[in-house]
Amino acid sequence: MIQYLEFEKPLSEIEGKAEELRAMARDNDEMDVEIEATALDKKAADLLDKLYKDLTPWRKCQVARHPDRPHCQDYIEALFTEYTPLAGDRNFADDHAVMGGIARLDGRPVMVIGHEKGNDTKSRIERNFGMARPEGYRKAIRLMDLANRFGLPVITLVDTPGAYPGKGAEERGQSEAIARSTEKCLDLSVPLISVVIGEGGSGGAVAFATANRVVMLEHSIYSVISPEGCASILWKDGGKMREAAEALRLTAQNLKELGVCDEVIVEPRGGAQRDNAAAIKSVGEALIRQLDSFEGKKPDAIRKARRTKYLALGSKGLAA
Repeated sequence: MIQYLEFEKPLSEIEGKAEELRAMARDNDEMDVEIEATALDKKAADLLDKLYKDLTPWRKCQVARHPDRPHCQDYIEALFTEYTPLAGDRNFADDHAVMGGIARLDGRPVMVIGHEKGNDTKSRIERNFGMARPEGYRKAIRLMDLANRFGLPVITLVDTPGAYPGKGAEERGQSEAIARSTEKCLDLSVPLISVVIGEGGSGGAVAFATANRVVMLEHSIYSVISPEGCASILWKDGGKMREAAEALRLTAQNLKELGVCDEVIVEPRGGAQRDNAAAIKSVGEALIRQLDSFEGKKPDAIRKARRTKYLALGSKGLAA
């Protein structure tokens, strides 16, 4: 059952009518509704193309957060073989909002790490809606250290509203853990490829995505703060999230122009939530393509290129 977003309500009515006609025909063999239903299907397809042709930044936020989009676990199960999960930060606990381990991608050994939001009420609570605590970032640091030691490329799958803002997380050094994870990303001598598969929110995303290559799905977002949080701070009104989304330039297309994003992956018509398998396949192809680009490169060159990339960000604006 498709979950429709607010702006997709007209589409839900058309697709609902088509399904209703077909349901009536299934109950009555004498009814022939295929011509009418097919006409509604075409109308729905045209409307879907129109709705997704030029999404506003706020609508892209809604699509990026869609609960039916494939999550980190879906990508790992579909793209990686011999996945061996590794748990815990060897200090406090295992954070279920962050999953990771050694695996193979297209036969090549890699370390994969990602945020997992969960796909039903029970798993979302267990995964804390993808909001990592300090131990989650410390687990990521441990896994990146391990990958660096054995020369394994690191792949991160980013999908989080941001780091968990609870009291306990702050007491255990949330900001320090995020900073050290970001530092570790910059210090790796192996390739680091990050894919923003949904929502890349705040420092919680930066701590995983300070990478050699940042790849984003077409309708994903990546920003230093959520539109709602930005609106609450700048306008003292969380209702101005649409204006904030415009100002933040958080879409994949915006970030490609700014040089933050290196590649934008085209999503299936109507977003990844309408065809998970196609979206996952496209991400897999992009990851293999990016990994291939590091063939023959030396560790020092990989680390230097990553650092140079981030030192150069914003230089044009400063020069102007």
